[in-house]
Amino acid sequence: MRKICVITSSRAEYSLLYETMKAVEKSANLELQLIVTGSHLSYNHEHTVDIIKKDGFNIDEEINILVDSDNKSGIATSMGLLMIQLAGTFARLQPDMLLILGDRYEILASASTAVAMNIPIAHIHGGESTEGAIDEQIRHAITKMAHLHFAATETYKNNILKMGEQSFRVFNVGAAIMENIKKRNFMGKDELEKHLGFTIKYPFFIITYHPVTLIENQKQQIENLLEALDTFEGTLLFTASNADYGGDEINKLIEEYASSRNDSYFIKSLNHLYLDVLKHADVMVGNSSSGIVEAPCFGLPVVNVGDRQKGRLRSKNIIDVGYDRKSIKEGIEMALNKEFISDIGNMQNLYGDGKTSEKIVSVLSKTVVSEEFIFKKLTY
Repeated sequence: MRKICVITSSRAEYSLLYETMKAVEKSANLELQLIVTGSHLSYNHEHTVDIIKKDGFNIDEEINILVDSDNKSGIATSMGLLMIQLAGTFARLQPDMLLILGDRYEILASASTAVAMNIPIAHIHGGESTEGAIDEQIRHAITKMAHLHFAATETYKNNILKMGEQSFRVFNVGAAIMENIKKRNFMGKDELEKHLGFTIKYPFFIITYHPVTLIENQKQQIENLLEALDTFEGTLLFTASNADYGGDEINKLIEEYASSRNDSYFIKSLNHLYLDVLKHADVMVGNSSSGIVEAPCFGLPVVNVGDRQKGRLRSKNIIDVGYDRKSIKEGIEMALNKEFISDIGNMQNLYGDGKTSEKIVSVLSKTVVSEEFIFKKLTY
């Protein structure tokens, strides 16, 4: 049995890993090991480790590393703490391969530890671009450390090949979230309202804004966004920012705003309700990657604010706007326009066929971990 060690550090990443983790568990050739860290263990971020346990996964190790995510030195300290504790955990678990997803700082620390301990790495969602965040450098750094690459589109696969990775290591498996959507039995509006605890009045906004980590004036950004939203009525549902530098400040401003309006709500983490909200929403506003990847499946207009997702492949549901109040307001008006909504109704998603976990497990099972596999060579 090949031991596949998965590390998850955030709610968004876990939702993408869920189906693959289940498929690894069911595989006759693979054994799942699971390490949980980051915001999963923070009560400020809903302590989402409880969701993982409720989903039936056995957790081999919980590593608490959050120091002060609203402080740059705190982020660096958290990375160091994770590496120190992972060294002992890897020594105990003796994984045959590390399976990681994305571009968060916790994942960079995990990959760095695996490299130092000669543990092969399989990486999901490489080859992408988010020019407005430090995720950009982190993602490409992990690509150069990884031995297997599971890209979400053919374009992203080719980007990895251009980075000098050998072709036998790189696979287009589609975006992981597509499988979640394909298998989901969606709630009706009444059932969703019961779970959310409020009545949905249209237009229904879903708003998520994460720190743009390469830009300093985050407070002004979120104030401009809230001022733009102040000109619209309906139902405004805010979800929390992630555990990056600036996230706590954004959450505080959003929570204060939501409490000042009787049609606005702040829920830190929607967890498994998130896709149901997208199904019933009229517009998404903010800078989350879910606007780029998930929203097209629902024909959902997205007002994408700023540069955080700059470089990602886009469907025609995306309305890119600047950080200023006027641009955001005009973007929302366009997103609610009946002609625009009709135009995006039949678009196709760019991110795969919903068979991601099946493809990943097949590669993990069949890969021969030989000397040729361990010692990477550049193709340029």
